[in-house]
Amino acid sequence: MDLQKRPEPTVTASAKPAELRASDADRDRITDILRDALAEGRLTAEEHSERVEGVLATKTVGELDQFVRDLPAAHGPRATSAYTIAPNRPTAGAIPLEPDDNVVAVFSAAVRKGRWRAGRRIHAYAVFGSVEIDLSEAIFEYPQVVIRAISVFGSVDIRVPENVSLRGGGAGVLGSFEVRTLDSGEPEAPVVYVDGLAVLGSVEAKPRRGKLIADILGRVTDRVSDRLDKSLRKHLDR
Repeated sequence: MDLQKRPEPTVTASAKPAELRASDADRDRITDILRDALAEGRLTAEEHSERVEGVLATKTVGELDQFVRDLPAAHGPRATSAYTIAPNRPTAGAIPLEPDDNVVAVFSAAVRKGRWRAGRRIHAYAVFGSVEIDLSEAIFEYPQVVIRAISVFGSVDIRVPENVSLRGGGAGVLGSFEVRTLDSGEPEAPVVYVDGLAVLGSVEAKPRRGKLIADILGRVTDRVSDRLDKSLRKHLDR
């Protein structure tokens, strides 16, 4: 009895690793290397910003590698420790019951951004309006900051620098309450906690990629000062 011949399966070449589509985790890994290079003084702020913008626009793993090819961290195991896991709740007694700052928008818009001092507790109310709280250039005087966001037929948008930790928990009633959890690689980095309620409105908190606070409780400033002091001593010794 003749056996029916089956068509041979079509052999397709598997994609090379560099040709694979990049995931969000791949992009985060590269931005972490760039962030460390900025803190170490290997990249200027302008170079860091340009490279992060390029990373966010890439599509393949191979394209990502070009942004860190000249950095030591890309050619071996990272010397830095794993992310520090921030607690889900602020320390008992660390946050006052009364707010240090109220940001209110009723049939209007309210904005806190730029170089401003973030208190321990911030209350944001958006009623048929919009509130924007941008901490990417803020001065953090406290290790923990709580933002209570209430949105009723409005929106509250919160942005934090990518080298702080972000935690949150709230509720949406016919609305959206979204907090994108973030863990900083700096053990002394501030933690921002977001809670509240969205009723027929939205509350969103997430990191602003490419933005770093210039001073994590004085650590980055101390590094820059040390480099300047060493440079000055070299000139004086000549």
